[in-house]
Amino acid sequence: MTTLRAPRLQGVMTALVTPMRDGQVDYDALSRLVEWQIQDGVDGLVAVGTTGESATLDMTEHVAVISHVVKIAAGRVPVVAGAGGNATREALELTTASEQAGADALLHVTPYYNKPTQDGLFRHFEQIARHTRLPIILYNVPSRTSCDLLPDTVERLAAIDNIVAIKEATGSLPRATEVIARVGDRLAVLSGDDATAFPLYAIGARGVISVSSNVAPAKMARMWDAAVEGKWDEARDLHYQMRVLHDLLFVETNPIGVKAALALMGRCANELRPPMFPASPALTERLRKHLLAEGML
Repeated sequence: MTTLRAPRLQGVMTALVTPMRDGQVDYDALSRLVEWQIQDGVDGLVAVGTTGESATLDMTEHVAVISHVVKIAAGRVPVVAGAGGNATREALELTTASEQAGADALLHVTPYYNKPTQDGLFRHFEQIARHTRLPIILYNVPSRTSCDLLPDTVERLAAIDNIVAIKEATGSLPRATEVIARVGDRLAVLSGDDATAFPLYAIGARGVISVSSNVAPAKMARMWDAAVEGKWDEARDLHYQMRVLHDLLFVETNPIGVKAALALMGRCANELRPPMFPASPALTERLRKHLLAEGML
């Protein structure tokens, strides 16, 4: 099956939050977030990934959010649709719906909870790739899924034409090094962890799917651009400038921290879909002080 189109899946791609108000998706706030992200220079948008609360949106909401982000982005940056599931059948349904919604690429997380074998993972992703012409980004995040996509399996999957990238979210520099050494000439290896984005750029990663860029899109975009331009001192300085923000956004389970920060900035309501609830007063105060100190409030 020929890949439908091959957008440039590199640089800073924001793992967008899904703004909510009174239990429903707040599409006006989502529109404003998309515009701000693009204006501040991000290279792509990921709709309804982990940060977008994919686990608690129903299928109708999930596809509607993807469609809305595609509409507002209007081709200015690629839109990657979170389309993963722990059942292959569900992942195939979301794949078809995302393609119909106009997504430019798909993000497919390893199936969670049921812990398939490495051969099961290969078959899962192979079947999805055969089902669509869109490019696919694999997503390995063992801390969330209790399932680790090992380098041997990634190397097997790299032979499939429309598997074009991997979001490497183990937080392990040795693991990322091994993956880049094995498949970096065939797949774009993307950091899935803001704190390791800069170190991974230095060893050959081609970007990041970022939570922090929800809050600081211009700085995250500039750090990538500086690295590409060979301005490593500038990129390193930005890495250190953002280290506190990276840490604070993950003190409580993502996206609790990022939604609290965006609410403090007036970008969206501080509302999540249960069983996720707003940040504790202690974390909210730490975020407020940091954002004030950085001139972001």
